Amino acid sequence: MSKLKAKYDVIVIGAGPSGCACAIRCAQLGLKTLCIDNLEYGQNKDSLSAAFSNAACLGTVTLLESAKLYDALRNDINSHGIYAENISLNLPQMIKRKDRILVEIAQTVAKIFRNHKIDFINAKAKLLDSKIIEIDSKDQSSKQKINAKYIVLAAESTPISIPCAPVDNEYILDSIAALSLREIPKRLAILGASVIGLELAGIWNRLGADTTLLDAQETFLGLSDHQISREAYKVFTEQGLELRLGARVISTKIINKKVVIEYQDSDGTHAIRVDKLIVASGRKPNSENLSAPEANLLLDENGYIHVNENCRTNLPGVYAIGDLTLLGPMLAHKGMAEGVFVAEQIAGVHSSPINYNIIPNVIYTEPEIAWVGQTEQALKSLGNAITVGIFPLSMNPRAKSAKITNGMVKVIACAKSDTILGVHIIGIHASELIAEAVLAMEFSASSEDLARTIHSQPSFTEAIGEASLSIKNRGLYSIPKNFI
Repeated sequence: MSKLKAKYDVIVIGAGPSGCACAIRCAQLGLKTLCIDNLEYGQNKDSLSAAFSNAACLGTVTLLESAKLYDALRNDINSHGIYAENISLNLPQMIKRKDRILVEIAQTVAKIFRNHKIDFINAKAKLLDSKIIEIDSKDQSSKQKINAKYIVLAAESTPISIPCAPVDNEYILDSIAALSLREIPKRLAILGASVIGLELAGIWNRLGADTTLLDAQETFLGLSDHQISREAYKVFTEQGLELRLGARVISTKIINKKVVIEYQDSDGTHAIRVDKLIVASGRKPNSENLSAPEANLLLDENGYIHVNENCRTNLPGVYAIGDLTLLGPMLAHKGMAEGVFVAEQIAGVHSSPINYNIIPNVIYTEPEIAWVGQTEQALKSLGNAITVGIFPLSMNPRAKSAKITNGMVKVIACAKSDTILGVHIIGIHASELIAEAVLAMEFSASSEDLARTIHSQPSFTEAIGEASLSIKNRGLYSIPKNFI
C-alpha cells in the first residue's frame, strides 16, 4: 500500500474513467489527492492495472477491431484485388492482444498519477461521514481512517444480474467475462439487444458464432431515433444477427454442457439450446456498502446516489459522479466530464455546468451508431415544428471508395430558428463524426452553419454537411426532393 498522508484535500473513491479524470484534474489544480479502488485482479495490486482500463468499452472496441479485420479477410478483401489463403483465427492470441492494450492504457494512467503525485491504494473504502473514509485493505491487520476536506464518490457500475439467468462465467457469462472467451461458441445467445448486447454480438458474430439476441422490448433501440434504429435493424440482420424482440426469458438450465433458454413472446413459449449465454441486460451503480448507514448518504431505491446539478450529494463536501448518479447516461466520457467539473468546483475554479442535453451517445458496432440531442419522434410528440435533412452514405464518395456505404446522417433543426436540435448517425466512424455535431450544438449553431462549414473532400465528414444542405434541398450529392 502507498504511504498515506495524515490528511488529504480530496479523496476519490474509484479509479474508473470518472475517478481518474477527477483525481488528475484535482492534482493539476494543486490539491493533495488520494485515489482508492478495490481492485480484485492484476499482478500488482497497488497498480492501476485493472481500474481505468476495465471500462468495458475499451475492451469491446479493441476486440471489435480484431473481429473486423478477420471478417474483412474472409469476406471483403477480394473486391480490392487482394487474395489471402488459409486464413485462421487464434482466439487466445486475440484476447492477449486486447489485454495487453488495456494494460498499456492503464500503465499510461498510472504514470500520469505518479507525475502528478497522486497517491493510489488498492482497498475497500467506505464513507463514514462527510470528512472521513474508512479503508479496509487485505494487507493491513486493521482498518484505517483517513480525513479529507472533500470526498468524491466515483465507484462506477457493474453488470446487472437477473434471477432467471444466474451468471457462473462458464456457461452463462456477464458482459465483462464475455470479452475473454477462450473459444468461439458455435451457438451464442445474448440476453439484451441494447448497447452492450449489440456491441458483443458484433464481435462474436464476426468471429463465427451463430448469434441470437433476445430482448423483452417490442421496439428495437427504442430510445434512439426510430429511422436510425430501423436502418440498424436491417443492417444487423443482413450481417447474420438474429434479433428476437418481445422475448422475455423465464428460465435457463445447464444440460449436457449446453444452456437451454426458455422464453415467452406473443406466439407462446419457446426454448433454444446454445453453447454460451451472455447476460447484457444493463448495469447497476456500485453503491452497496459504499457508505456507512450513519453517514446518511441519500440514495434512491435502485442504489443511485441523489445529487444536484453540480454533482453534490446531501452531505457537505461529498460529491458523486459517473455511473453512481442518474445525471445523464452511463457513459465513460460523461463521467470524465463530471470528474473535471467537480475538481474545478472544489478548487474554486469557474466552470460551466455540464449540458446533459448534448452528451454524445455511441454504440460501438459496425457500422457504429452515434447521436446527440433529441430524436425526431420525441420532438414531434412535443409538437415542435422541425425540419429534417438526411444523407445516405451510399452517396458519399469516400464511403464508396471504401465500399462501406451502409448508413446515413440525419440532421434535425428547429423549423423557425434553424437551430440544430439533434444529429443522428449510423455508419463508419460515427463515433468520430458526431464530435462536429456536439461542438455545433454547444455553440447553438444552425443547420445553415453546418451546411456552410467547408469539409474536406473526399471525406466521411462531407456527409454531415450534405445532410445539413438537404434540409433546404441544396445537397450537392443528393437527389433533389422534387425529383424523387
